[in-house]
Amino acid sequence: MTNLPRTRDRSRDFDIVLWGATGFTGRLVADYLVRNYLGGDVGLRLALAGRNKDKLEGIAKEIGAPELPILVGDSFDVASLDAIASKAEVLISTVGPYAKYGAELVASCVRNGTDYCDLTGETHFVRAMIDAHHEEARKTGARIVHCCGYDSIPSDLGTLMVQEAFKAKHGRYATQVKMAAVDMKGAFSGGTIASMMNIVDEMKKNPSLRKVLGNPYALNPKGMRGPDKGDQAGARFDKDFNMWTGPFVMAAINTRVVRRSHALMGQPWGADFRYSEVMGTGKGAKGLSAAVSIAGGMVAFMASLAIPLTRPFVEKRLPSPGEGPDAEARAKGRFKTAFVALGDGQSVRGTVSDQRDPGYGSTAVMLSEAALCLALQGQELEVEGGILTPAPTMGMRLVERLRAAGRKFKVDA
Repeated sequence: MTNLPRTRDRSRDFDIVLWGATGFTGRLVADYLVRNYLGGDVGLRLALAGRNKDKLEGIAKEIGAPELPILVGDSFDVASLDAIASKAEVLISTVGPYAKYGAELVASCVRNGTDYCDLTGETHFVRAMIDAHHEEARKTGARIVHCCGYDSIPSDLGTLMVQEAFKAKHGRYATQVKMAAVDMKGAFSGGTIASMMNIVDEMKKNPSLRKVLGNPYALNPKGMRGPDKGDQAGARFDKDFNMWTGPFVMAAINTRVVRRSHALMGQPWGADFRYSEVMGTGKGAKGLSAAVSIAGGMVAFMASLAIPLTRPFVEKRLPSPGEGPDAEARAKGRFKTAFVALGDGQSVRGTVSDQRDPGYGSTAVMLSEAALCLALQGQELEVEGGILTPAPTMGMRLVERLRAAGRKFKVDA
């Protein structure tokens, strides 16, 4: 095992090891890293890892990098995971559902002081990792950063962005931030669907998970709460966004991540800080109708996954893990999230947006840049190890990386 805690001097064999490159999103991440960072000034030292050597070698050839090192391991083979994690400055995982396949890999990274980032949107998995590994990760220096895709980087870093802008303008932080997903085009990934179905299955086996999933402060340190209640469930008109709103499916994880970020930063926005997320649907009768439809549709969809009679019919119509749209379809995707920071009658507005499919093209960039920030700027990040979130770990450094990569993080003038 590596001497711990370790310095981040790129002394390990690889800057980044990508676990899960044969999956759909994993392949997009591999392609992005190879095209943008393998050569040139960065000289990224990248390896691909997973169960099947032949498939990994095939992916390496497809993305134009047949010389990439291949590391073989299994999600449940501790020795193989330790051998891989000990060689990496940062390990990226795109293998989900994480509650089924991710726990041993996180444990290995913690043991070996290896920084880690993933795409999980599974609140109960993150809570389990906090309980099992946060204190050990503080000792080994491993920065375990969950939720580095569309859930929850726009929410976490967008909140940080408008809070810093509010302080710069008004001399203090806002007491509330609200987010509305106002424009989105793109499909759910097969991995996201698989994770949602796994959550439904786990709740059947363990009804106590409902309490975790329904807790607005589920990811906070024990005993650290605030004034927020549950996520919006119905249709409401929001005066701050001047539009009708419905429930946002990703709020169940994003809001918890933002609240944990605030807690890990030492609650700089105040113990009574509030945060919420909704889906913006527009004005008038059309906006109201859309909000009502979204609210009803979410309930019906989750019920259809839970009912044995309807689930097989739903599954047939949904993408499987590893499936996703082609490059043309991904290029036609987009998303825009609006933020408003509020305090003492004053406000600051901002947006996070991209002209790529949020669940695939944009997520691959977000995850890649998060890993690169950890790998290449690790010594600059003033945060100790632990089970972390994007904002307190990488903060505005990651915002700047994402801006340079074409994502828009904008504060309104």
